[in-house]
Order: sequence, then C-alpha cells, then structure tokens
Amino acid sequence: MTQARLAGQVALITGGSRGIGAAVARLFSANGAAVAIAYEPNAKMKKLADALAEEINGNGGKAIAISGNLADVHSPQLLVDETRKALGDISIIVANAAASSATKWNEISTDEWDLVQNVNVRATWLLAKAAYEDLKKTRGSIITVTSVMVETGQAGKLHYSTSKSAVIGMTRVLARELGSDGIRVNSVMPGAIQTEQELEESPDQAAVAESIFAKQSLKRRGVAMDLAGAFLFLASADSSFVTGQVINVDGGWVMY
Repeated sequence: MTQARLAGQVALITGGSRGIGAAVARLFSANGAAVAIAYEPNAKMKKLADALAEEINGNGGKAIAISGNLADVHSPQLLVDETRKALGDISIIVANAAASSATKWNEISTDEWDLVQNVNVRATWLLAKAAYEDLKKTRGSIITVTSVMVETGQAGKLHYSTSKSAVIGMTRVLARELGSDGIRVNSVMPGAIQTEQELEESPDQAAVAESIFAKQSLKRRGVAMDLAGAFLFLASADSSFVTGQVINVDGGWVMY
C-alpha cells in the first residue's frame, strides 16, 4: 500500500494534462493529495485533462481539470482562485507548463520571445504571488521546472534556454525570500524525457535515442515517471530541510 506522503495537501499542477505534469498528478494523488490539473485552453488538452481527472477520481482520489492560458497575465490568479474554491488552501505549486519553439537566434520575433518568457518565467512568478497567502498558511512548497538546456545549450533554443535560466534564478531568490514563511522553493531539471509530445514530433525514435545516448550516462530513455519521484520528494516532508536547490533528473547527462 502506498504511504500517503501528501495526505491532506492540495496541489496545483500547470501543464498537467500529459507528459511530466500528468505523471506528477497521478503520483501526488496516489500519495493522498488533491490535485488541480491546469491545462492549455484547447480541445485536445481539455480532453486529456478531463480524462486524467476522471481517472484519478475513479481511483478514489480527488482531482479537477481547470483551463488557463498562462500567457495571459490574469490567468495565474484565476487558476489559484479556482483551485482554492474547489479543493481548499493550496500547499503545493508545480509550475510545469512551458512554451517552446525551435528558431535560429536572430530569427526569433519579439512576439515569440515574449510568449516564451511570459509562460515560462512571468507565469511562474505570478503563480507564486497568487498562492503566497495559502502557501504561508500551509507552509507549502513551490516546485519550478528548468531544463538541461541551461547547462548544455542548444541551437535554436535561445529564448527557451534563457527563460529556463531565469527560472533557476527565480527559484533561488524565492527560496531566500520565502524561507522565513516556512515556504520551500526548489526546481527540477529534466533531461531528454520521452513524452507524448516528443513521440508526435519525432517519429524516428531510433535516431533520437542514438543522439541522446551519446550524451547520457544511462543508456535508456527517460520517461515522465522517472521525474515524478523527484517532484514527490520536493513536495513532501522528506525534503523539509531542502530549499533553493535544483535536482537534475537527466540520466547522468550533466554532472557537477
């Protein structure tokens, strides 16, 4: 029987309809948390989020699916308000949603640049602001998501890598500022994780694997559930004395 390490807690997970976010939602629920699955407002993501919430509720958990366009400055507050109204005071924020594209550095438009920064950086900050009073009350945890590209660099990803570098800086400053309130702030750094989106965009998985295995120490593909345990650790009392840290889950790609 799974130990309920998050019993009585409420988690808001952005980008929760598939991939890493969905794996985190399932594991958090299995450990006793009520989860709000925030998804990008389109029919495909709604269908996935609704199905995930139905699955969790059918297994005896508690979940809601909520829509939010994180490029909109008002969306983080609305997501927090809706989560609190349905599930209670928030104790965990997982800022997982991200915008990305592949564009040569000098061909990135200002609109494209702003979209990536607004979703990946601004929305993370605004989620923390919106949930602050709840997190102070619950002595909660904020978990941000950065990327191995911060350490490795990748052509065509200047805007994305810049945003994920900013997320690390934000995580560390928030950890300093919120520590006196008992709020912990940490980040997970995924490597090359095989998700539904990757399978759709890169059908030649043999070539993808060959490229990745040349960099990783572990010669297998990482999947979403490989990351979920790191999020559970950072959300639970197991990490009660951990804050301001970045946890790499990348199969031994980056080492310090």
